[in-house]
Amino acid sequence: MKFSRLKFPIVALLGCFTQEAFAADPLPSWNDIGPKQAIVAFIEKVTKEGSPDFVPVSERIATFDNDGTLWSEQPMYVQAAFVFDRVKALSSAHPEWKEKEPFASILKGDLKAALAGGERAIAELVMATHAGTTTTEFSRIVKDWMATARHPKTHKPYTGMVYQPMLELLAYLRANGFKTFIVSGGGIEFMRPWTEEIYGVPPEQVVGSSIKTKFEVIDGVPTLVRLPELNFIDDKEGKPVGINQHIGRRPIAAFGNSDGDLQMLQWTCLDRQPRFCLYVHHTDGEREVAYDRKSHVGELDKGLDEAAAKGWTVVDMKADWKVIFTN
Repeated sequence: MKFSRLKFPIVALLGCFTQEAFAADPLPSWNDIGPKQAIVAFIEKVTKEGSPDFVPVSERIATFDNDGTLWSEQPMYVQAAFVFDRVKALSSAHPEWKEKEPFASILKGDLKAALAGGERAIAELVMATHAGTTTTEFSRIVKDWMATARHPKTHKPYTGMVYQPMLELLAYLRANGFKTFIVSGGGIEFMRPWTEEIYGVPPEQVVGSSIKTKFEVIDGVPTLVRLPELNFIDDKEGKPVGINQHIGRRPIAAFGNSDGDLQMLQWTCLDRQPRFCLYVHHTDGEREVAYDRKSHVGELDKGLDEAAAKGWTVVDMKADWKVIFTN
């Protein structure tokens, strides 16, 4: 299934740019101030042969958080919206959910109460709505949902809530020999069905949280079945672990927006070799949502302090981006 609701295949368009085109203005949606200049300077020095900072193509690894870094995460993570819709879709087969939390609150439309149980409640919801299908079935469910789901405030498809400046950055890095990876706390099998079309990041370059799967032969067909057991949480300290397990190289550039990305940035920029760490700071309350230290989603507190102490680049969305969304 294609996400045909996008007016322009923006990733394909950006992918057609040559290095010469990027040389004119590699990041046209970025204002020509600090962060843009820092990005361009870093890429130029690590790709210039003969430079003391030159990095071979094989080592040009860049990792990106997804929620809040590549697309909007307010008022809730996109996968949370998917989970809530799955609860509603499956509720007829589970009449007990009308009286059982956190399912009952979701069915009543009280999302705040549904999430009051914290990580335990979220884990229970994920297990109930994500397990019991094959990997192929789950991929189809995700694609079907993404094709029709809408953001609760803008009423745009979630594919319209992608940050245009970050798409340009992904394309700019790839045009200069970087391999770009998504490293997210979101579910790996929730992201893989659509990241290549939306971001240009193929499924094998997606690292995320996962539940266990089991190989079975069903009606003579080899099948992977998703089980109601957590396998790996790719958040906070889990991100460097996930990078090591899936990629096998330490990134030379990392991009995030919250404290959940702090350990990934710390591990990326732990020495003085050519390294680049960037936080997207949500400062634009008019075009998007302004939030940081005390947000219920995407809290950026310790990370903001560490960025200042370590000299990492911080993007002020209001000041640094000419446009925010792709459409």
